[in-house]
Amino acid sequence: MTLPLEAHRYGEHDMVMPPGDPTSHDSADVPLETRLKLYRMLQTLRQFEKRAYDLFMQQLVKGTSHLSLGMEAIAAGFGTAMRPDDYTFATYRGHAHTLARGVPMEGVLAELLGRANGLLGGKGGSMHLTSVEHGVMGSYAIIGAHLTIANGAAWSAQYRESGQVAVCFFGDGTTNIGAFHEALNYAAVFRLPVVFVCENNLYMEYTAISDITAVARPAADRASAYGLEPIMIDGNDADACYLAAVSAFAHARSGAGPVLLEALTYRHGGHSRADPGKYKPPGELEAWLGYDPLTIYRGRLERLGVPTAEIQAVDDEVAAAVDEATTAAKNGAIPDPAAAYTDVWADGGSSWRN
Repeated sequence: MTLPLEAHRYGEHDMVMPPGDPTSHDSADVPLETRLKLYRMLQTLRQFEKRAYDLFMQQLVKGTSHLSLGMEAIAAGFGTAMRPDDYTFATYRGHAHTLARGVPMEGVLAELLGRANGLLGGKGGSMHLTSVEHGVMGSYAIIGAHLTIANGAAWSAQYRESGQVAVCFFGDGTTNIGAFHEALNYAAVFRLPVVFVCENNLYMEYTAISDITAVARPAADRASAYGLEPIMIDGNDADACYLAAVSAFAHARSGAGPVLLEALTYRHGGHSRADPGKYKPPGELEAWLGYDPLTIYRGRLERLGVPTAEIQAVDDEVAAAVDEATTAAKNGAIPDPAAAYTDVWADGGSSWRN
């Protein structure tokens, strides 16, 4: 599926407009049960990230963090399509991808707060979320580092003939880093069961990707160099993401090799909580707010005949769950200082060095 990048010259860089018609996937072959699951996940990711932001403003979150507000459809669509034993590799903007694999909200919120009941005991924080139990093989703060690691997981699955797929999410800026090209080449040569998903939210931290990239589509336009199909999808439509994921996973599991997808989306806020996003051209944010993933999907459910009361019940249930997780996270104990010396070496401590 190819989407146009409708760009209009404005000041220092192009303003890219939202990609499509919100009704375009109304008749898509997605069961209603799956669609309700997708909507619940969209609501969970949106309400969780809003709560995380509120906690930032209360100075309860330790360190920096990067939210996925506006980008939820990618995590929801791909996470819903994965098998329980598939692998997720995420960037430092990994809250949504972690939750989409079924990791409890309490553990993630408590991790952001640095509490002992956090997913990693409060030691990993926002940028290093990991839950091997749920197939979340880490969030990586080094740009591009996890693409080659995802290849390793895919090679393991290939060797064991397990049918597992490694799914690696990364931002548009990663496409200009050597590891991106090395990982794609390696995966293509060895026909690894790995799916690379570029979350193109138009900005590399504070710089528009279009300002420093020779091609209009930073991931899709490079696919052919590695013998891969150029695939670009609507990253704000959960059905488009889900269907693309189902197709890509089937391709990878069949032994046909890797898949590279570029999902066009938009982050509503800045790069991190310290970034007000003032570099965005006037009108761009407003245009994308009108093409919001939750608005698109709620409208679709209503057009398909799902009662408004049923949709609202999902919203209310998610809100209650976020409140419950917040209370539990806040009530978590402060980690014992001795915990700093665990999980450092292979035996869980440093005593062997002495």
